[in-house]
Amino acid sequence: MTIAATPRVTRRKSERKAEPMVLEGVSWETYERLLRDFDRSGQHMRVTYDDGRMSIVSPLPKHEKWKSLLGNIVEAIAYELKIPISTFGSTTWKRRDRRKGLEPDECFYVQKEAKVRGKLSFNLKRDPPPDLAIEVDIRRHSVDRLAVYASLGIKEVWEYDGKRFRTLLLGKGGSYRNAEYSAAFPFLRPADLKKFLDMYGKVDQNSIIEAVRAWVRELPR
Repeated sequence: MTIAATPRVTRRKSERKAEPMVLEGVSWETYERLLRDFDRSGQHMRVTYDDGRMSIVSPLPKHEKWKSLLGNIVEAIAYELKIPISTFGSTTWKRRDRRKGLEPDECFYVQKEAKVRGKLSFNLKRDPPPDLAIEVDIRRHSVDRLAVYASLGIKEVWEYDGKRFRTLLLGKGGSYRNAEYSAAFPFLRPADLKKFLDMYGKVDQNSIIEAVRAWVRELPR
């Protein structure tokens, strides 16, 4: 498939196989066609589209480990507290009218779970976006993914780079700010999650999840 008639590809100076490929001047139609091609071929790629600028990257093992662990932590917290959630993993979320699209590492409906219960197809012009997205940022992206999240209306992003964990909430001005507490889980602070992420490599994954569940059971009700 031809990605663009006259694409301009930019890569970093220290180009490696795992580095993102960035293309300029990509039409919305080409972006959607590429998504369909990846879907048919079963290729596991992350594609970020921002008004003609498109980044394509293949996830690294450490990226997949962190995003899966964070997703499992969310599910464990919700299960213990009997909070209804709906998980949509790395679904592609896009809006043609805003010329934005991406796949979160993980995403969840929490506050608006009841509004999407049973839904399997979405149009963000009429359906609400996920309440919470997880963004594992272990490589600097050439496309501002937070700006795309904001344009899609995703109110909360958990960002982790392998060392630092941040809870980001979307403000009225359309940009994210660091928050002391989660909006989806108002009792939850970034430091609470970081201590469980720091357990990775010291104990097995099941032990981390059990530690999360034990901590949640001790929360005041």
